[in-house]
Amino acid sequence: MFAVLKTGGKQYKVQAGDILRVEKLAADAGETVQFNEVLMLGGDKTVVGAPLVDGAAVQAQVVDQIKGDKVINFVKRRRKHSSKRTVGHRQKLTLVKITDILASGADKSGVKAALGAGSVPAAAAVAAAPKKAAPKKAAKTEAKAKAPAAAAAADDLTAITGVGPAAAKKLADAGITSFAQLAAVDVDSFDAVKVKAEWVAQAADLAK
Repeated sequence: MFAVLKTGGKQYKVQAGDILRVEKLAADAGETVQFNEVLMLGGDKTVVGAPLVDGAAVQAQVVDQIKGDKVINFVKRRRKHSSKRTVGHRQKLTLVKITDILASGADKSGVKAALGAGSVPAAAAVAAAPKKAAPKKAAKTEAKAKAPAAAAAADDLTAITGVGPAAAKKLADAGITSFAQLAAVDVDSFDAVKVKAEWVAQAADLAK
């Protein structure tokens, strides 16, 4: 019995006992992994997936984490004196031995799925999402709760003659949002914003 599996963007035809070099997997030597993307099963009866065969899987034991042969890329530019470049690369691979081919029941085997070294399990991503979203939601709820109270305590400072929207914004940035707060300002000692004496007098009348 043989199977055609897909991993690392490539397809492999395998059977029990085969030694295979695949794109690096997130597994240590000695671990058993399961390839769940099976495209076809062959033997006494051929089963072709659409695109995958339901319930089928290929199990393998990780033999070692290795590197492929060095690939040399040499570039020499024509009519460019002494212009050349050499780049070397060794692809990271995982050496596995095929141990079993399952025609059905792959979801109940309990064997770890074969994932690429850069992959993140979908279950882990889903579990982490609510934890990240919870603080933001709590912060928004708290801000909405505080907003009505702040709006109720604030006064329209532009009702004071000489205080326009720009001056009201500066006063708000300095922490003055009500007539009572402005009436309590000492014009001579308060230097956060330039406050006029007539503003303080009008604020005192409006605060009553």
